[in-house]
Amino acid sequence: MQKLSTLPYPALAGVVKAKNALGAIAEIKNCIYDGATMIDLHLPTLESTDVETLHKIVKASHLPILALNYSKNDDMDADAAEEERVAMMLRAIEAGAAGMDIQGYTYHRPSRDGFYSEDRYSFTKGNPHEVVTDSAVIDKQCALIERVHDMGAEVLLSCHPHIFMDCDTVVELALFLEKRNPDIIKIVTSEADTEEQMIEVFRTMVALKKQVRTPVSYHANGKCGKLTRIVNPILGGQIAFCVDRFDEHSTMGQLDLRTAAAIVENVKKLN
Repeated sequence: MQKLSTLPYPALAGVVKAKNALGAIAEIKNCIYDGATMIDLHLPTLESTDVETLHKIVKASHLPILALNYSKNDDMDADAAEEERVAMMLRAIEAGAAGMDIQGYTYHRPSRDGFYSEDRYSFTKGNPHEVVTDSAVIDKQCALIERVHDMGAEVLLSCHPHIFMDCDTVVELALFLEKRNPDIIKIVTSEADTEEQMIEVFRTMVALKKQVRTPVSYHANGKCGKLTRIVNPILGGQIAFCVDRFDEHSTMGQLDLRTAAAIVENVKKLN
């Protein structure tokens, strides 16, 4: 199966959030028919995430699958919750998933909701979420990335700072994350509420493509952010995350898969 990092950009990720294996397989088939080139499989929505169940889902897709777990479960000790979250994604790799999404706060749950490390970089200003500079935490993340690589799979390292960042700051953050040796970097900033901020996000994607060796997926949220979800992948972003059928569990700001596929196909005709 093709690696996620070598898919021609922009890869169109069909986001799958299902309750069981049969539902996930059905959603995957719909995504394939509507133009997806990879699958973004959300594990927390599944009733069962044992290896056997996950293998049934994975083998039903000829597209590479990225497994992720953005669980907001705070009903247990933070350290235990992190270990359980990571273990679930590792089971998906064991079941045949092409890669897993490791969040910037992995192994330090408090950093999911704010900044706790030493403030000495441009990207540590403004209380960013999911940003870790503590060397001990980073070492654990690097060990996990190496473990995934040893299993023959890839790692997308994601960061959702929940603040708006200018071009230089995003590039510095991406270069900092790149040192952990992920296969893809994903950064989502907030909030692009003006046309000027939207243009800054476009400019940032061009700079990331030129200055960062690792493939990067980057866009912004906010009133003017939705356009960055499709323009930035066209400018060189690795992945556009898309919803095939919207429901109450969908991220409403994400792209409609069929519309995104049509846009990308029409842009290719201009080349």
